[in-house]
Amino acid sequence: MDKKWLIAVTASFMFASAAGTSSAAINPSSNNYVDRDELRGTVTITPKPALTGKYVLDAPDLAADIKMGIGSSLTHLPSDPAHVFYTTADRGPNGEIEVNGKVVRTFPIPDYTPSIYKIEIKHGNIQILDQIPLKVKGKDPVTGNAQITGLPNIKGRDEVPFHPQGTKELAYDPYGLDIEGIAYNAKDDTFWLSDEYGPSLVHVKRDGTIIERIVPKGWAKQVSTPLVPASEVLPAVYNQLRQNRGAEAVGITPDGSYLFMAMQSPLRNPDKSTDHSRQLRIIKIELSTLKPVAEYAYLAEDAKAFKNLKQSDIVISDLIAINEHTLLIDERDKDAGDKAQVKRIYAVDLSKATNILGKYDLAKPAGKTLEQMTLADLRANHILPPAKRTILDATSFQFPYEKIEGISLVNGNTLLIINDNDFGVGSSLKTNGTELWTFKLPFVIK
Repeated sequence: MDKKWLIAVTASFMFASAAGTSSAAINPSSNNYVDRDELRGTVTITPKPALTGKYVLDAPDLAADIKMGIGSSLTHLPSDPAHVFYTTADRGPNGEIEVNGKVVRTFPIPDYTPSIYKIEIKHGNIQILDQIPLKVKGKDPVTGNAQITGLPNIKGRDEVPFHPQGTKELAYDPYGLDIEGIAYNAKDDTFWLSDEYGPSLVHVKRDGTIIERIVPKGWAKQVSTPLVPASEVLPAVYNQLRQNRGAEAVGITPDGSYLFMAMQSPLRNPDKSTDHSRQLRIIKIELSTLKPVAEYAYLAEDAKAFKNLKQSDIVISDLIAINEHTLLIDERDKDAGDKAQVKRIYAVDLSKATNILGKYDLAKPAGKTLEQMTLADLRANHILPPAKRTILDATSFQFPYEKIEGISLVNGNTLLIINDNDFGVGSSLKTNGTELWTFKLPFVIK
């Protein structure tokens, strides 16, 4: 990391009690962010960035009351101009309606194909330069052609998909993807996507052809995917994801050596009682062998430090791998506009964090899973989460939307954020509702 980063000062800070403390920025009115680390007993001071640009997506609607959607991820290719990026939408338009007293998941455009989009920002607008539909080598069983859908994979495990009226079930698609993150590997000129269904990591050619899928142990036994090899690389505990809170973020180190994946929410490990956990898993995979080499317990903000916020409403939404030891993490709450309290991009240091790979997945006698642990349990088990410091608090800039789901960094000091508009389903959006903002950092991260 550049020496300019040393402008962020670290000072010793002891707490009388760890309970109720937060690593949140504690002096938002100054020109600096001030973060306190609950387990290390330190305070970090980091200068705030400057807002340099706002860009809005002006695109035709996909259908009546359904907006064009991008922004669930964002990445910049080193060979591209500084104003050109790649992004994705997710599984396509979907919503929830009540039918005969039961809430069901509907897909207004069942044959929607998840895609990668090449975009540029120019003159205050986001322009779509290219759309790359995801496809298999052969025929998808739902579409009858090479293009896949965003429908769930496994009956009895994933959500039941319904037609728009909610009265008829749709077919499951073993190749369907709910893509939430994108990363580029310059070594082989391919993309990796993070998918919420598996949770999985999806290897994709530049033309959208799916090469392979990395899944948890035991996943591939539940569904046949002969057109896309599914390698059981992720630990089996990842099968215990909360629906729609799966693999939200993916990043690749610039040298192509390592891939990082972050879960959006805590695993339900051992059950739903851990929805309130603060521990979100980040796994590190060696790309040359596709083997996990480390896993970290990322500590989300403490909801008790905010007003009317549940712990389960604080999630990870994207990440950037700066190098093997440094990530940028997008952490947010579920609120928008003036109600939003957590819309932060953190610089995260893994160098002294505890590698928990293969540990705390199962509760042992008189023991707990990672997700069951309190702050005191982490301390007692000598588990040190990654250190984090705020480099952007978007609430202080009045970012208007809930879902900041894509972040990117250009030249080490231009930070970009973009939101996912959820296709405008169930909203009263008069415009498309997608914006990309740029910020200049007062230091270089590399």
